[in-house]
Amino acid sequence: MTINTLSGRFLILTTIFVVLAEILILVPAITNFREDYLLTRLERAQIASLALLTTDQMIEPDLEQELLNNAGVYNVVLRRDAARQLVLSSPIPSPIAATFDLRYSTFPGSIRDAMSELFATQNQIIRVVGEPVQRGGQVIEVTLATGPMRMQMIEYGLRLLALSAMVSGATAVLLFLAVRRLMVVPMKRVIAHITAYAEAPDDARRIIEPEARVVELREAEDALASMQRQLTAAFKQRERLAQLGQAVAKVSHDLRNILTTAQLLADRMEGSDDPAVKRAAPKLINSISRAVNLCETTLAFGKAEEPPPVLSRFPLNGLVQEVAESERLAADAAQIDFVTDVAPNIVIRADREQMYRVLSNLVRNARQAIEATGGPGTIEIGAGEEPEGWWIRVQDTGPGLPERAKENLFRPFSGGVKKGGTGLGLAISAELVRGHGGRLELVKSDEHGTEFKLHLPEALDIGLMERSA
Repeated sequence: MTINTLSGRFLILTTIFVVLAEILILVPAITNFREDYLLTRLERAQIASLALLTTDQMIEPDLEQELLNNAGVYNVVLRRDAARQLVLSSPIPSPIAATFDLRYSTFPGSIRDAMSELFATQNQIIRVVGEPVQRGGQVIEVTLATGPMRMQMIEYGLRLLALSAMVSGATAVLLFLAVRRLMVVPMKRVIAHITAYAEAPDDARRIIEPEARVVELREAEDALASMQRQLTAAFKQRERLAQLGQAVAKVSHDLRNILTTAQLLADRMEGSDDPAVKRAAPKLINSISRAVNLCETTLAFGKAEEPPPVLSRFPLNGLVQEVAESERLAADAAQIDFVTDVAPNIVIRADREQMYRVLSNLVRNARQAIEATGGPGTIEIGAGEEPEGWWIRVQDTGPGLPERAKENLFRPFSGGVKKGGTGLGLAISAELVRGHGGRLELVKSDEHGTEFKLHLPEALDIGLMERSA
């Protein structure tokens, strides 16, 4: 579990990166150690040879061997002026395997030589050439064995690795604690606040109070606090609206029953012989009908969801003629012409009842808009096929929609056009069309009339239907 945490992975990555850095440092360090080792052997050999050059007498073999052992070499060759002189010598156990001239060595070449000697498996004899210190000659050469040098290189590398491991471990732990204190703990605090808020989003006491010192975390906490405040306000508003909706639904239900009774009485009054009653009865009936329709649409919109469409294939022309005939009867004496332009062979795949409600709402709105002008008008219903499905157009020659209605066209209780209207008809129609995976749009609306167009897809978009529900 620690590996899967942010702090645990940061600890592992830090350790890996520190070890890689130490390895990159180890290679040049061993290379420098080798070069220092060879230079030290050259200096010791030069000191031993200069001590012999001050006397003309031969030294004892034992003393010569002791000097060579102290210098860590087998023989010493010193060139002073033009003469090359073998100053100290002893038997070489094996032939010379390689010669290294430190005067012309390069750093990449030194690294290559150091690594080859470090991983060599046999003890070899090498010749080392360098410049004498303090101008003690022109060139000094020594022969020595690589075995002791390799052992010291390994010991030095192990000590350096041990030190690096301690440094990397301490660095990783310190970084782990720092990251945990500066990042992980504040992030856990944010997560705890999110979890607590999710349990009761309507409780304003669970909104986070930003207090992080890291700029990025503070910005995240500020954004979270702002979002939580907005959600809490939205939940409270939703609760109030739900309560209001329940109250409106109850009132609308009872009012509808009352108005239904009044409508029956008004129908009887229409048959009266009293001229005054005959003149008032139609207006009374229209007013009661509008009130009943308002109650019914309010109750329909107050439902939790519209039922999903029951798809079937049916001729569109028959549905359009049915809607037009129904609205033609309701047009009374108004001079409204209903024009249908739907080919008889167009068969659509949709819910017939829901499509009737959609077209009825659009045509009724067009009829009422023309009636409000007191003049004649035309309502045209057209349809056609397109590659993706079908389109249906409802167009009228009414006065057009006001700007406020255009801005809130498909929003319930906001897009009403006529006086006393609620705007539920268009909102419900748009929702029913979305349930089919299609869309309802306003094509135009000006002083010459209004045109709505709805698009129905050939294949039902289940995702759109679920979102509309």
